[in-house]
Parts: sequence; C-alpha cells; structure tokens
Amino acid sequence: MLFVWHGSVLPQLLPRLLMLFILSLAIVYFHGFIFSFKVPLNPTPLTLFGFVLALFLGFRNNASYDRFWEGRKLWGALLNVTRSLTRQALTLGNDAANEARVLDFVQMLTALTYALKHQLRNTPAEEDLGKYLDAAQFDKVAAAKYKPVVLMKLLARWVQQAREENRIDSIQQARFDENLDKLADIIGGCERIISTPIPYSYSVLLHRTVYIYCFLLPFGLVDNLGWLTPFIVVFIAYTFVAFEAIADEIEEPFGTSANDLALTNMCQVIAATLAELIGKPIEITQVADHGVID
Repeated sequence: MLFVWHGSVLPQLLPRLLMLFILSLAIVYFHGFIFSFKVPLNPTPLTLFGFVLALFLGFRNNASYDRFWEGRKLWGALLNVTRSLTRQALTLGNDAANEARVLDFVQMLTALTYALKHQLRNTPAEEDLGKYLDAAQFDKVAAAKYKPVVLMKLLARWVQQAREENRIDSIQQARFDENLDKLADIIGGCERIISTPIPYSYSVLLHRTVYIYCFLLPFGLVDNLGWLTPFIVVFIAYTFVAFEAIADEIEEPFGTSANDLALTNMCQVIAATLAELIGKPIEITQVADHGVID
C-alpha cells in the first residue's frame, strides 16, 4: 500500500507538497525570520488549530462519502429493479412471439442503464444506444435531452400494450408500474446528486484554511525540529491536503476519476445478468472504466 500509485491522490498533490518542502527549507535556513522579523509561533496554537481543522475535514469527507455511497446504493437498486422487471416479463409465456417481445423489453432496459450513465457523465450515448435499440426507438431516444426518462416511457408503453393485448391483467400491470416507479426514483436520485454539489463557499473556506495552516506550520516547528522541519511539515500537510483532495474527488461519484464509481462496469454487469435471465446473449463490449469496481 505504501507504493500504490493508481487511485492515489498523491500525483496531483506532488507539486504543492514540493512547493511546501522548498518553503520549509527556506524557513529553516533563515531560522524562522522574514527579513529581520522573527515569526513568534510555537507548536501549541498550531496543535489546537490542527485539531479543529481535522474535525472540519472529517465533516467534509463524511458529506462527500455520503454522496458517493448514496450513488452506489442507487446503482445497486438499479440492478435489482432491472432484474425484477425482466423476471416479470419472462412470466408472460414461453412462445416464440413472447420471447421476441421480452428481448425487446430487456434491450430497452439495458439501453436505459447506459443512457443514465452517459447523462450523469455528460457524454454522448448514441454508440451504446445503437447496440440495443431498433431504428424507431433510437430516433426517439437520441433526440431527447433526458434519454433515460424517454426509455422509461417506452417501457411503460410496452407494459400498456401487453395489457391491451390481454397478455397481462390489471394486477400484473400494477406490479410492473411499481418497478417502473422505482426506476424513476433511481434516476431522480442520481440527478439530485449530480445537480446539488456541496456549497462552493464551504469548500473554498476549507481549502484556504488548510493551505494557510500548512504555510504557517514550518514557523511553529522550526525552533524545535530544525532541519527535520521540512519532512515533518510535508507529512502533516499530505494528510490534510489529501483528505481535502479525496473529498473533492468523491463528492461527484459519477465522474471518471480513479475513485469514482465504475459505471461502465456496472452497466456491463446489468447487461450480462439480464442476458443470462432470458437466455439470449446480448453483445457486451468490455471497456475498462476509470472508476472503482465494487
């Protein structure tokens, strides 16, 4: 773990830590003097202030991790709901006509998961949608801004058509609608996370406080630690600055950073498990994701 590089925030922090190391060397060389003025700091106030700062950083990380974990739970719920809907569709019969209808239903469900991923990451979805939708469906979805919602409408239309053809009764239709409502809740929950960041002023205040503390730290340690000051300062600064960087990274869990959710892999898992349920393999292109794999 000491030498792990991928997934660590250390690469992006190295320039800042190097600058702090050089500053600490200069402070030690001049014995804590700025021109002819001796900065009268000692470790006591810095210790007290560091403790308070650690509490604020802990709160910031908890708030960010709550958003990360909520996003993971929503995508776990998406897997469960798509499985439930596929199971419900499979109970309508085993004839060839129903198999084709169920395949169409599952293709739309799979397309919805990819459409949601692309909406959350603000990336083009046409390539993935083209693998699972026919021409008419693709034209309707590709023209929409909120593609998962349009796909949910197509799924609801599929259920309504099954009711009109008497392939399901009103009770079965209601059960389908319950799971479609859960899909709507999942999509809305993801949109809420992506559209409601942690207040910017709070992040700016914490960022400034962390760096001011780190720049003052060498003045408080130089008289006691001497030439060990740069190394101790960099180590302490790494813990504070890294906590802040991690919080910034996981605050938006649907991105492509190393510690974000691996949405591409999750979409592949959903596509694979739905294909296995219906016994009709759906082509899945294995694409490496940037996020973590749960």
